[in-house]
Amino acid sequence: MKVSVSQVELAAVEAGLLVVGLCEGEELPAEFAAAPGAADAKASFKKLAVIHPAQPTRVLVVGLGKREDLDPERARIAAALAAKEAGKLKVASLAWAVPEHADRDALVEGIVTGTILGAYRFDRFKSADPDDPVPAGVDSLSLLAPENVAAAAEAARVCAQAQNRARDLQSLPSNVATPTYLANRAEEIAAAHEAVSVEILGRNEIAAKEMGGLVAVSQGSAEDPRLIVLRYAGGGSGETLGLVGKGVTFDTGGISLKPSAGMPDMKMDMSGAAAVIETVGAVAELGLKLDLIAVVPSTENMPSGTAIKPGDIITQYNGKTVEVNNTDAEGRLILADALAYAIEQGADRVVDIATLTGAVMIALGSSYAAVISNDDDLASEIEGVGRETGELVWRLPLHPEYKALMKGTVGDLTNAATKRKAGTISAASFLEEFVGETPWAHLDIAGTAWDVGREYTGNDASGYGVRLLTGLARSFSA
Repeated sequence: MKVSVSQVELAAVEAGLLVVGLCEGEELPAEFAAAPGAADAKASFKKLAVIHPAQPTRVLVVGLGKREDLDPERARIAAALAAKEAGKLKVASLAWAVPEHADRDALVEGIVTGTILGAYRFDRFKSADPDDPVPAGVDSLSLLAPENVAAAAEAARVCAQAQNRARDLQSLPSNVATPTYLANRAEEIAAAHEAVSVEILGRNEIAAKEMGGLVAVSQGSAEDPRLIVLRYAGGGSGETLGLVGKGVTFDTGGISLKPSAGMPDMKMDMSGAAAVIETVGAVAELGLKLDLIAVVPSTENMPSGTAIKPGDIITQYNGKTVEVNNTDAEGRLILADALAYAIEQGADRVVDIATLTGAVMIALGSSYAAVISNDDDLASEIEGVGRETGELVWRLPLHPEYKALMKGTVGDLTNAATKRKAGTISAASFLEEFVGETPWAHLDIAGTAWDVGREYTGNDASGYGVRLLTGLARSFSA
C-alpha cells in the first residue's frame, strides 16, 4: 500500500473516501457540518457514518470517543474500521484527516497500521467469479498532517506490511508452506537486502551438527527439515540481538496424536517462524543500526514408522539429554537446539517466539502473549514496546520449583512434566536450560497468533510479533 503525507485542504481531497475522526463534545469540520447525512455522525467510539458534501463526494466519519482516551490503539481500531468500510464501498484510495494529538507520530503509526492490517485479506486460493469480481481493495493512503510525520508513517508502513506478509505465511496450507518454502522466503529477503545473509541447513547438516531435538521431531516426516539462519549486519555500537522462531509447519502431535477437531489450525504452528523471518525483512528495510541473528528451526511433526516415540531419549545441541515423554511437546525440542546455536553464533541477548502451549490461552486468552525471562531489563524492554505497538505481553515468573518439574528420571530433562502445573512456565523453564547466562526472553504466542478478534487482525492469522520484535530491534539500535 502506498502511504503519503499531504497538507491539502479537506475540500480539495481527491481520494475515493475521506475519513474524519470525531471526538465527543466536538463538531464536524465547518465545511461538512451541513452536508447530507451529517446529522447521522456520532462521536461514540467505533460509530461510523457516511456523509455526502459537495466536495469530496464521500466522507466517512468515525467516532473516536472521549478526546482523553484517544491513543494509538484507538487509532488502529478506527483506521481498521475505516479500511473495511472502504472495502465495502469498493474504494481504492483513502485519505485520513489526522486528529490533533500530543504525540502526532504515535497517532499516525496507529492510523497507518490499522489501515494496512484492516485492509488485509487472504484469498489466494479462491477462484475469480467473472460475474461478481472482487474489488482490488485499498491500495493508497494519504495522511492529511504536517510533513514532519512522514518518517513515522513510513516506519509504520514497513512494519504493517511485514506483518501482513507474516499473516500470508501463517495462512498458507502446509502442503505449500513447508520448511523448504520458509527457507525460500528467507532467501528472498537476503537477496533483496545487501545487509542480510542467509544460511540454510538440510537434514544431513542438521544431523551432522548433532541437533538432536530437530532431528528427532523431523524424523517422522517425508518433508526435509530446515535450519534457517538469517544474519543482518546493520552496524551500530550495541550488542547482537538474537531472534529464534518456532517453525513447525504442521503439527499432528506425532505419536501423541492431537484430537482431530482443531487439526486444520495446526498449519499455524510456524507463526513464530513467520514473525522472525518477516521481522528481519522489516529491520533491513528500515536500515536499523544493529547486528541481528535469526535462527528458525523448521519441520513437520508427523506420526509414522520412523517417528520419535514416547520414552525415547535424545541429546540436544548443547549436550543435555531429554526424555521425550510426549511427542506433542515438540516445539521446545527444536527451540532448545536453535537457542543454543544462536548464542554460540554470537547472540548477546536472545528472544524466542513460539506457539508453544495451550496453557497460555487459558491464562491470558488472546489479549496478551506471555513473556518469561531470566533478565529484568530485557523483559521490561519487551513490555514497554508491547504497550507502544499494541502487541501486549504479560510477564510470568520463573522459579526453581517450576524448573524441578522438568527434571528427567533417566535423562537430564523431560520434555513434558508429569504434573499438570504451570504448563506455560514449565515449558519456558525447559528452554532456560539452553541459554546459560545469556539474557533471554521467551514469548508464548499460542493465544495471540490467530483468532485475536481485534478489528485490525480479525479472527484468522494475526501476524503477532512482527511489530513487537521490530520495535525491540529499534530500541536496541544505536
